[in-house]
Amino acid sequence: MSEKRAIATLTGAVLLSTLTIGAVHFQQHQERETMYKGVLRDDQRRQEKMRQREEDLANSQRKRELYERAQTVERASEGPI
Repeated sequence: MSEKRAIATLTGAVLLSTLTIGAVHFQQHQERETMYKGVLRDDQRRQEKMRQREEDLANSQRKRELYERAQTVERASEGPI
């Protein structure tokens, strides 16, 4: 009877340890996937921000050209204010 109880205890401990290790590996895999998706989202946001900045720059350049055609622009003299 004692031997069966010891075998059952050992089997339970090995099974519990195996399940715990498997769960930890699964959790680590999920966290790694989540972090990778975050990197992809960051790259997408960065690209969108860069595109928006380029668009803003092009608009500013068009406005400047339009204003310079409509009015004369003089450079301020260099020196103390």
